Amino acid sequence: MEFNMNLDEMLAQSGISDGRSGDIKSGFAAIIGRPNVGKSTLMNRIIGQKIAITSNKPQTTRNRIQTVYTDDRGQIVFLDTPGIHKAKNKLGEYMVGAAEKTIDEVDLVLWLVEPSSFIGAGDEHILEKLSKVKSPVVLVINKIDTIKKEEVLPVIAEYKNKMDFAEIVPISAYDGTGTDDLVDVIFKYMPYGPMFYDEDTVTDQPMRQIVAEIVREKALHALDEEVPHGIAVVIDSMKKRKGKKITDIDATIICERESHKGIIIGKGGSMLKKIGTNARFEIEKLLEQKVNLKLFVKVKKEWRDSDFLLKNFGYDAKNDFK
Repeated sequence: MEFNMNLDEMLAQSGISDGRSGDIKSGFAAIIGRPNVGKSTLMNRIIGQKIAITSNKPQTTRNRIQTVYTDDRGQIVFLDTPGIHKAKNKLGEYMVGAAEKTIDEVDLVLWLVEPSSFIGAGDEHILEKLSKVKSPVVLVINKIDTIKKEEVLPVIAEYKNKMDFAEIVPISAYDGTGTDDLVDVIFKYMPYGPMFYDEDTVTDQPMRQIVAEIVREKALHALDEEVPHGIAVVIDSMKKRKGKKITDIDATIICERESHKGIIIGKGGSMLKKIGTNARFEIEKLLEQKVNLKLFVKVKKEWRDSDFLLKNFGYDAKNDFK
């Protein structure tokens, strides 16, 4: 069984026509799923550069991230959402709200799942939400590079029994298998109309936010399991030096406990230095210039349950979920 097969060979097509040749299509596609199914990795793969941070820890993506893919067929605006999960605090409620609200606003929903025929409580919860969605839903079975090819069909069969999907596409966001087929499918369901962004636009995210997320990603990679859930990153200042290709950045890592502050700083500042070095390397690639990055650590107890602090750190539910 080849993964680059024509999708018609795997599933009956929905019958929707591609419409008039040569006309521009432009629309919104939401990427949803449980934590850690590869939503951000897929979006980065399709866009062709890293916009959303990735890690193997839950709650990596916290905000709804918007990116733009443009080719001669038109434009797809992707909305990468936080993983849908059972919220344990106000930050969790914010994240789930961002994901669940998004699926009601788009032209197409991409539901990423792992290649297992066992459908757990988390996916059953998402199925319940999707049953009320009016937009077409494409099931994307990710991580097919981790299983044998013949194991994909039982997964497809199990999910087909749960819901009538517009399409089912097996892919590997990690190595790119099937992602071109997925883009073809997405354009099939995009409406005709003018593009929303200039063709050179890849994201609407402010650069300060992208930089803050890079620092948080490097902290996620470096720190123990317990600490990352309780950290946020705030850019205190970001200024380009006059006449020089150098940007000075001051950033603060926020944590919830004094003990976590000690872990983040490390013995003799070793952990903070490691986080800063790794972040600076990637930020310099992003900005295409030298970066002078200074990191600080502050304790804000229980910030994930504080409306005031959540808003200060960029998670403002009142603005996002009107």
